[in-house]
Order: sequence, then C-alpha cells, then structure tokens
Amino acid sequence: MLKLESKGESFIHESAVVSPSARIGRNVTIGPYSVIGDDVEIGDGSEIGPNAVIAQYTSIGKDCKIFQFASVGEVPQDLKFKGERSYTFIGDRTVIREGATIHRATGEDNETRVGTDCLLMAYIHVAHNCVLGNHVIMSNLASCAGHATVEDRVVIGGMAGVHQFVKIGRNAMVGGMSKLVQDVVPYTIVDGHPAKVVGLNNVGISRAGIPLESRRLIKKAYKILYRSGLSLAEAIAVIEQEVDSCEEVEHFLRFLRNAERGICRERRDSE
Repeated sequence: MLKLESKGESFIHESAVVSPSARIGRNVTIGPYSVIGDDVEIGDGSEIGPNAVIAQYTSIGKDCKIFQFASVGEVPQDLKFKGERSYTFIGDRTVIREGATIHRATGEDNETRVGTDCLLMAYIHVAHNCVLGNHVIMSNLASCAGHATVEDRVVIGGMAGVHQFVKIGRNAMVGGMSKLVQDVVPYTIVDGHPAKVVGLNNVGISRAGIPLESRRLIKKAYKILYRSGLSLAEAIAVIEQEVDSCEEVEHFLRFLRNAERGICRERRDSE
C-alpha cells in the first residue's frame, strides 16, 4: 500500500525526491521513487506516477497525468548543448504515458513546448526545441526529431518518425511507421516511407467542427495543389485567385508559403 505524505493538500510519497526549489500546486500527487528536479513547477491537480523524472526547468500544467517511467525535461540528445538554461513546458490536461521522453531545448532560454489536451502514448519521443500544439495525439513509439513543429489536432501513428525541422499542419494524420522528411500540408493524410499524401483527412476535419462551406473550400484548394500539375508557387497563386477566403484556407496558404523543406507530394496510383 502506498504511503503518501500530505504537503499542503498535495500528496507526495515518502520515497519520492522533490527539490526544495520545486513549486508544487494544490492537489498534486507524486508517486513512489519519482524525482522532481530543481526549478520545476507542477500545476494544480496533476498526477506524477511512480519512477517518473521531471527534470530541471520544466513546467507541468494543471490536471496533467504523467505515468510511470516517463522522463520530462531532461537535457537534450544534442551535441550542440553545452549546459545552458533552457525549458520544457507541458500544457494543461496533457497525458504522458509510460516510458515517454520529452527533452528540454538547446540554446539559452529556448524551449520545448507541448500544448494542452495532448495524448502522448507509451515510449514516444519529443526532442529538443519541438513545438506541439493542442489536442495532439502521438501513438506508441512515434518520435519527433529536434525543432519539429506539430500543429493543433494532429494524429501521428505508431512508430512514425518525424525528421528534424519538419512541420506537420493542423488536422493532419500521419500513418503508422511513416517516415516524414518534408512538411505535411494541413488537413491531409500521409503515409509511407517516405510519406506521401493519400487524401484529405475528412474525418478529422469534420470532428474538429470546421463548417461545411470551409470544408468545401479546403477540398477545392487541395485539388488545385495536388491535381493541377502546377508548381507549388503556381498553385499558391491560383488558390489565392480562385478559392474564396476563409480562416482555414488562409492557414492552408500560410503553411504553403512557409514550407521550407518542401511538402509531401501526393501518392500516385502506380505507387
């Protein structure tokens, strides 16, 4: 039976190691043999499971749940890192499952950030300087290399690998075991090794509550981008002229204009 010690309405197991400089919120539970490092902040109502490590300069939001053997905020696996002060931020209500690893940033005062309401499943890895949006799901063993950006409501399948600096647009879905070396356009589904676009993420778009008219405009923009035979620059120009403006289309265009690594192209029938 666990023996928990009350610390101002929070409950810390007697075997846990908690730094005196850590700031623990109300109604926080810290399980046996967990380690809470210097300058860590844990928000109200969060639960830290047994044998978890929350390393220095990490901020955990409210009502998060971190399972056993997870490591959050440890120094990056990056040869450029020289011990500088950098940060890890985890948003409210995010769940981090068993054995997951999330590393703090490289570069003085830089940060690794995970948004709110995310589900990061067992043994995922989020590397230094990554930014994950809200409602992101990473399935078991998926990994994001350094400086990757994952926008809101993205689903990444199990064992998928995201190359450094790759961006994944909002409401996209990545198939399991995919290899991502170029940016994933918002609202699309990609799959393969290397990953290619296999269609629009219609289910994800619908579940996100995007209005029917906006969905129609996204589909029109998608067809211009992938079915017209135009270059990326030409497709952007045609979408600007022929597709009515809405917030989703404007985001689609912004993403394309800033796709520095190029974008995942559509899979052809022969492939």
